Amino acid sequence: MELRQIKYFIEVAKREHMTEAADALHVAQSAVSRQISNLEEELGVKLFIREGRRVKVTPIGRLFLERMNQAMNVIDNAKLEVEEYLDPEQGTIRIAFPISMAAYTLPTAVVAFRKQYPKVKFKLKQATYLELINGVVNGDFNMALIGPVPRNEPKLKSEILFTEKIVALVPIHHPFANYKSLMLRELKEESIILLPEGYILRDIIVKACESQGFTPEVSFEGDDIDALKGLAAAGLGITLIPEITLMDHVPPSTVRVPVEEPMIPRTVGVIIPGERPLLPAEELFYQFLKKIFTRLDRFQN
Repeated sequence: MELRQIKYFIEVAKREHMTEAADALHVAQSAVSRQISNLEEELGVKLFIREGRRVKVTPIGRLFLERMNQAMNVIDNAKLEVEEYLDPEQGTIRIAFPISMAAYTLPTAVVAFRKQYPKVKFKLKQATYLELINGVVNGDFNMALIGPVPRNEPKLKSEILFTEKIVALVPIHHPFANYKSLMLRELKEESIILLPEGYILRDIIVKACESQGFTPEVSFEGDDIDALKGLAAAGLGITLIPEITLMDHVPPSTVRVPVEEPMIPRTVGVIIPGERPLLPAEELFYQFLKKIFTRLDRFQN
């Protein structure tokens, strides 16, 4: 089994088309077909069902693809580790993050880190909660900021960086804008703005409301935190968002109101692989994250 065969196989499986894969690899279509056939002959199984030049991955092919993607991640990491061994301060850090940390949490950490290590490069990927967990486990990236921090994940090492509260962002002309704080049950009859179903932040808020005997009336949904802020600023309802997303500024025409009884907490932290080491540059950033966010003890209080 050759590395070239694996690369060809992954590209064909991704595109499910021989010619398109060959174009992406800058080789002849016949060369791709030949290498795939040689690989199948060596393995003794069919990896694809042929439909002309278009192909479909077989069940065993999908299992093989999953394993080969993991293997290629290991190979890529090994290359980077060799490159960074002499000077980790010029390495590359691959880190993923959720939308709730895109505007303040991650940029703040990256800017502070780059002041100490200006030559380090970053590759950033935004992902959903489950994508963050699976991505670290499978080796798509080695580190992710995440909230809430998952517990009891045997293949992950989790570190809580700080705990924050969910707050209400209220249109300035709403009666609640004059409140010093809100009880969650007071939102029972209100128009609520949340992220779409499938986002963990929405699940946290809905479960908190249900614990108070009601299901929130979600009138509008936004795909990111800025959209939620904008909808609230337009007077279309009240949104519930992590307080750190308002650290840079509170949008015009809105008021930030704390939520109490119950308070809705969210742990925020970082996850890394539990079964493989970080690359040297990533280890630098990991230790830096743990150090810098201890300062947020002041923010929590």
